[in-house]
Amino acid sequence: MVTSPHEASHRIFQDRPEILTPVFGLLGVPIPAKAVVEVLAADVTEIRPLERRVDSVLRIEPSEGEAFLLAIEAQGRRDERKGSSWAYYVAYLKAKYDLLVLLLVVCQERSTASWACGPFTCGVDGWTAQSTHPLVLGPDNVPVITDASVAARDLAMATFSAMTHGRSRDAPAILEALARALRATDERSAEYYSEMLDIGLGDTPARATWRELMTFVTYFPGRGTFREEAYLEGKAVGTAEGQAGSILRVLEQRAVPVSEAARERITSCNDPDTLNHWLDLAVTVTDSAELFAEDPES
Repeated sequence: MVTSPHEASHRIFQDRPEILTPVFGLLGVPIPAKAVVEVLAADVTEIRPLERRVDSVLRIEPSEGEAFLLAIEAQGRRDERKGSSWAYYVAYLKAKYDLLVLLLVVCQERSTASWACGPFTCGVDGWTAQSTHPLVLGPDNVPVITDASVAARDLAMATFSAMTHGRSRDAPAILEALARALRATDERSAEYYSEMLDIGLGDTPARATWRELMTFVTYFPGRGTFREEAYLEGKAVGTAEGQAGSILRVLEQRAVPVSEAARERITSCNDPDTLNHWLDLAVTVTDSAELFAEDPES
């Protein structure tokens, strides 16, 4: 289970390895389109008191060419200790698996991404014993995807774009494009990407924007949205009375004024289709009278 913005930034590579093809293209690393990707244990501890752990490690076996390892680190800020840690990760993984190793650092801030490019060297008086050159993904090379059709063709990259640019002025347009793309995909995929991004955006203002957008897409169990609560309540009751209660609850949670006439009309309605239509409208209206705007009887 993804539990933090840090984890979301690298976990998407484990869950959706198809993102590696466009990512390697962004980084200028040649790799055949077809490759077998295996998630490896991220523990690189040798001495018990000193725990070391890479965020993600993938074994990539192209259809042509040699297999190699991709160590992925999500880096939220500059940390001078990371240079030596990353050098250790690369050396240890090379020794353990006897495979070539690439290090990929994922950053959401431009200054951190610039620093993470390194190189990080170890040596004395101009003599270099070791030099680490990470590949870096950040705001400067991850595409800004604001076209819903482009987002729909690659939901993984669109989600990664939204996480990477979550603090930029382009965030609202990116989120809108992704939300539109999720409306056209299957519910399971929509739930995964919605939840991944909700966590990946952390405490940014973009997260509030995303949660508001996703109340209009579908129901996501455990997300705590107004529409989800209304849906679950209505489903549990299974009657027109329950549906009416759901509508009123959504309006109440959104602080939408409900007149006595509107309340009476909602609670006295026995038509499931009408009640479902009102429930859909309840998440967007600013006044209860708007629920009945399309009704000839109004």
